[in-house]
Amino acid sequence: MRTRRGGVLFTVVVTLAMLLGAGLIGLVLLGQGAPGAVVTGTLLAAIPVAPLIGCYLWLDRYEPEPRTLLVLGLGWGAFVATSAALLLQFFDHFELDATRAFEGTVVAPLTEEAAKGFFVLLLLFFRRRELDGVLDGIVYAGMVGIGFAFTENILYLTSAYLGQSGGQGGLAGAVQLFVFRCLFSPFAHPFFTAFTGIGIGLAVTARSHLVRFLAPIGGYVVAVCLHGLWNASLMLNGGQGAVGAYVLLMVPAFLLLAGFAIWSRQHERRILTTALLDCARRGFLDPREIPWLVRLGARRTSRAYARRVGGPAAEKAMATYQHEAIKLGFLHHRFLRGTAPVDFAGQGQEYVDHLRALRPSLVWPRAALPATAGGARPQGGSW
Repeated sequence: MRTRRGGVLFTVVVTLAMLLGAGLIGLVLLGQGAPGAVVTGTLLAAIPVAPLIGCYLWLDRYEPEPRTLLVLGLGWGAFVATSAALLLQFFDHFELDATRAFEGTVVAPLTEEAAKGFFVLLLLFFRRRELDGVLDGIVYAGMVGIGFAFTENILYLTSAYLGQSGGQGGLAGAVQLFVFRCLFSPFAHPFFTAFTGIGIGLAVTARSHLVRFLAPIGGYVVAVCLHGLWNASLMLNGGQGAVGAYVLLMVPAFLLLAGFAIWSRQHERRILTTALLDCARRGFLDPREIPWLVRLGARRTSRAYARRVGGPAAEKAMATYQHEAIKLGFLHHRFLRGTAPVDFAGQGQEYVDHLRALRPSLVWPRAALPATAGGARPQGGSW
């Protein structure tokens, strides 16, 4: 009950914040007084969004995060984080009279990374069940970063179209900026915020209380530093340092992060296998099911077989069973590590009960088990 109340509160707070943020961004765009420029900027800014989302969904295949939360992450980045960063930077510019260089290299990274990372922090406090580790932190941070970049690109591209940035203006000016922001560095904001997500993901699974406290702070500091270095490179010699920073800093760092994310997914497979084998020893599931739960290719094969033999209902049952089993595996891994949440027993029993209820509806490939669901499956076992 407490978890459900926290989930409802989280959704209400984030939704209201998104509405307020959307209103502020709408006022900023209306203030441009040029609907054609706004439409052009929006269309150009939307081009890299789908491919970027696809990359993060590809990473998130073991235990896909709730689509509602992913959409909320995109909305938070697009409306809440951007509007909060605009307000804070507006205050800094007019009240503190900071220089442009200071705003770009210090104020913008501090405010923008804080505004983006706050969504993942809210997940940690209100929807902790949805954060199983580093990879989840990367995925949620990536969604927020994509949303933020989308709105920021609209603002910049609209200004470029209107010639407010000192360029030639018109469609040519917008396209020129589009090439740099949307094709040359579309992953910048998701990349920076990923480090905050990594820090929060480490905090979820850490045994040490000190690590739980310091990891999110460390991730945020890394995000701010990388963001500040990137912005500084854009200001050196009229932006001529951007290419060097991109090749020497951004590309290697992005490749390292991408490699780390892929390694994390492989690591998840190993820890899930170990955890589910222990679950099988305790009678929660059949050990012969485990390869069909943790191998991505086998998971697709089993769902396709279930649909071919039993129709859409059987496919849905198989997909739900896989999802619940993976949730059980992550929870049991934390139990084995000694980092399980306070309510782990109730969560675990809930997953075990769901698996038991789904088992009679399952249709396994013949290579998986000697009989279809229900036959020799474990019926006992309490968390």
